Amino acid sequence: MPDGVEISIETGRLAKQADGSAVVKMGDTMILATIVSKKEAGENVDFLPLSVDYQEKYAAFGRFPGGFFKREARLSEHEIIIARLVDRAIRPLFPNDFHAEIQVAISLISSDRETAPVALACLAASSAIMVSDLPFNGPISEVQIGRINGQYIINPAISKMGESDMEITVAASADNILMVEGEMKEVSENDMIEAIKKAHEAIKIQCQAQVELAQMVEKAAVKREYCHEVHDPELKEIMKTTLYDKIYHTAKQGNPDKHKRREAFDAIREEFVMTLPEEKREEKKNIIDRYYHDLEKEAVRAAILNERIRLDGRKMDEIRPIWCEVNYLPGAHGSAIFTRGETQSLTTCTMGTKLDEQIIDGVVFEGKNNFLLHYNFPGFSTGEVKPNRGPARREIGHGNLAMRALKNMLPTGKDNPYTIRIVSDILESNGSSSMATVCAGTLALMDTGVKIKRPVSGIAMGLITDETTGKYAVLSDILGDEDHLGDMDFKVCGTTEGITACQMDIKVNGLSYEILAEALDQAKRGRQHILGKILETLPEPRADYKPNVPRIIQMIIDRQFIGAVIGPGGKIIQEMQRETNSTIVIEEVGDHGVIDIASSNLDSIEEVKRRILKITGRPEVGEIYKGVVKGITTYGAFVEIMPDRDGLLHISEIDWKHIKDVASIFKVGDEIEVKLIDIDANGKMKLSRKILLPKPEGFDNKEKS
Repeated sequence: MPDGVEISIETGRLAKQADGSAVVKMGDTMILATIVSKKEAGENVDFLPLSVDYQEKYAAFGRFPGGFFKREARLSEHEIIIARLVDRAIRPLFPNDFHAEIQVAISLISSDRETAPVALACLAASSAIMVSDLPFNGPISEVQIGRINGQYIINPAISKMGESDMEITVAASADNILMVEGEMKEVSENDMIEAIKKAHEAIKIQCQAQVELAQMVEKAAVKREYCHEVHDPELKEIMKTTLYDKIYHTAKQGNPDKHKRREAFDAIREEFVMTLPEEKREEKKNIIDRYYHDLEKEAVRAAILNERIRLDGRKMDEIRPIWCEVNYLPGAHGSAIFTRGETQSLTTCTMGTKLDEQIIDGVVFEGKNNFLLHYNFPGFSTGEVKPNRGPARREIGHGNLAMRALKNMLPTGKDNPYTIRIVSDILESNGSSSMATVCAGTLALMDTGVKIKRPVSGIAMGLITDETTGKYAVLSDILGDEDHLGDMDFKVCGTTEGITACQMDIKVNGLSYEILAEALDQAKRGRQHILGKILETLPEPRADYKPNVPRIIQMIIDRQFIGAVIGPGGKIIQEMQRETNSTIVIEEVGDHGVIDIASSNLDSIEEVKRRILKITGRPEVGEIYKGVVKGITTYGAFVEIMPDRDGLLHISEIDWKHIKDVASIFKVGDEIEVKLIDIDANGKMKLSRKILLPKPEGFDNKEKS
C-alpha cells in the first residue's frame, strides 16, 4: 500500500469446497470470503440472484455474544450496511446474461479493533471471485479514506477516525470508480473528488495483486460456460423495427404522471403482443418482456440525449415542485412533511433521555448511540401490495445515509443531553426518497426546537451517456425510472458550507472526473434550491421546545456523591423520581457524576435540583436548610441538614422563649427549618431555629429585667 501498510491475500487453505475462497489480512484483522454459485439458472429467472452476507464473529476478538442464546444470530444493521457496500460494488460486474444464483459469504474471523472491516470486506469478496471459475469483469476493491490534519489517509485506524473530517468508502476497478459512500464535515466538492482520486490509487495496487493471485490458481484459468438466456433474433429485430419509434415518441412527450406514463409504455407492448398468434404469446412471453425492457431503456435514453427533455417533461437541471409543512402531527415532539414531485416523506422527531440510547454491542464497535434515524418504505407508497416484514436491507441503507447526512449538524455535549430519534415514513415514492428523508428530517428537527448548526438538504443526481457519440446528460432530482435506466445514481447531501454525506453507484465504464465535477456542481445548485424551499417553510429552529418535549437539565457533581444521590438500593433517587414525576439519569464520567434531570414540568426539575444540591452541596454558613431531627439531648438536638451531616441545634437557639425540655418541643424524625450560623475549626456545625422566627416585641427589655 502507498502508506507502507501491508495487506496479504491467501487462498487454497480454507473453505476449499466453495467455488472460490480467500483470506485477507491487515494487522491482526482477518476476513474470510467465499463464493458459491449454482450451475444453472432457475426457470424464467432473468436477473442476477446474488446475495451478499457479512458477519462478525465474536470470537474474532475473544468476546461472548450478548443475549440469552450467546451465539451469533440475526445480522446487525452495521453488518448489513457493510454487506450492501460489497453487493453494490460487485453486482454490476457479473455478465448481464448470467442468472444462476450466487451466494457470497464474508466473515470477520480475527480483529485487532483498529482496522475497520469495511476496508477489507470487498477486497476479500473480489479475491474469492477471482480465484473461482465464475465469469466476472473484475477485479475490484474498496478502501476507506479519511483526512486528518489535511492529510488523506487510506484505511485509517478506527481510533483516529474521530480526528478526520471525512469518512468515505470508495470501490473501483483498476480503470473505473464503481461506488462511493460516506459522511463528511461540510467539505467542498473539490476535496471530495481529491479523496476519490487518492483512494483509487490504492485500489489499483490491490487489483493488481488479485490478478497475480488468480494467475497462480489453476481453477481460475478457465471460466465456466453457461447459457442462461434463450434468444430469438428474428423476434428481437421485429420488435425493434416495430416499437422503437413508438417508445421514443412516447418518451419525449414528457408526462409528469408516473402511472399514466407507465400505462402508455405498457400499452405499446400489449399492442404488439396482440398482433402475435395466441399460442405464441404465452410461449414467448418472457423473451418479449426482456426484449421490450431493453428496447424501452435504449429508446428512452436516446430521447433524453437527443431531445434534451426528460420523461416527466423537465429540463436536465430542473427540480420537481416542492411543498413542505411542519407541526403536522400535534402529538409528536416535532414533525414535517416534505413532498417533491411524486415523492413524499412524513417524518417525526422524538426527544428522549440517556435511558433511550441505543446500546451497540458489536465485535469491533461497542458503546452507545444517541441519534437514530429510521426509514420505512411501505408498499402503498408505490401503489403495490406488499406485506410488512420489517425493514429490508434497502431501508436500513437509506436510513443510514440520511442519518450520516444529519448527525454532524446536531448540537453536541452539554448543548444536547437528549437521545434523538427521527422516523421517516415514505408515503409516496418516485425517486430520491432517501433525500426527501434528509430534507424532512431537517425540518422535523427544527420544528422540535433542536438547535442544529445548519439545515441540510439532499438531492439525487443521474447520468445518461452514449459511448458511441460521446453525448451525455447529467440529471438533477432523478425519477425512479431515470435511476433504473441511467448510468449513475449519485446522492449528495449538504449545507450552505459543504457536503455532509454522499452515496454514488456508477453503472458505466469510464466516468471521467470532469463529468463527476459537473455533476457535483449541478447537485450543489439543486441542493441550494431545495434548501431555499425548506427555509421558506421554517427559517430557523424554534426558539423553545414544544410543551410535550421533556426538558433536560444537566448537573455535574463530585464522583464521591454519586452513591449518596442514588441512596441505598436506589431509594433516594427512586423517591425523587416518584415525588417529582421526573426521570433522573446518573452517569460516572471521569472524576465527576453527570446527572440528567428530565421532566416536562420545569418546577419538578427545580425541585430535583434543590434536593440534589442539598445532598451534594457543601454546608455554607448563612444558608437555610430543611433538616431532620436525629437525636435529642438535655442541651439541644442534633439535626441532619445533609446526608450524614449533622449539626447541633443548641437549646438556646430553638426559640426566643426559654426552653426547659428539648423533648417537649421535638421528637426524633421531625422535619424543621434551621439556619447554619457557624462551622468551627473542627468542622462542627452550629444551627439556629429561633433566628428564623419573629422576635417577640419587647424581648430585649424582658431580658434586661
